[in-house]
Amino acid sequence: MENMKVIVRYTDGRMIKGYTKNFFPHKDRFQVYPIDKDNGDTIEIFMNAVKAVFFVRDFVGNSTFDERKKYIEGENPSGEKVKVTFVDDEVMVGSTLGFDQRRPGFFLFPVDPKSNNIRVYILSSAVKKMQFL
Repeated sequence: MENMKVIVRYTDGRMIKGYTKNFFPHKDRFQVYPIDKDNGDTIEIFMNAVKAVFFVRDFVGNSTFDERKKYIEGENPSGEKVKVTFVDDEVMVGSTLGFDQRRPGFFLFPVDPKSNNIRVYILSSAVKKMQFL
């Protein structure tokens, strides 16, 4: 499996940027090689403390980019269009193929194809409100 760039955001606000090879949504943990450490050590990430795992194009992003939060008329992504409000009031809009409240989490594909986020694994425990669009 190839390295995937991820940004892990915890429910307490902490964040880790790094690479992972072993993220699986049904597992309770995975390892990240942090970008700020050169010694090759990994950090074990326990999913019960995580808000979301962002699979990103790059670690820097573009702070001036105004990410689109609405679908353009005629856009028909795979899955259900949703608006997710996190418990910390952050809002994300995108589509999901597998939302089920009984599962620990789900993938969201951002509405804006120019987003730095390719996909986001959101923990259900971090969601305040899920609205189907």
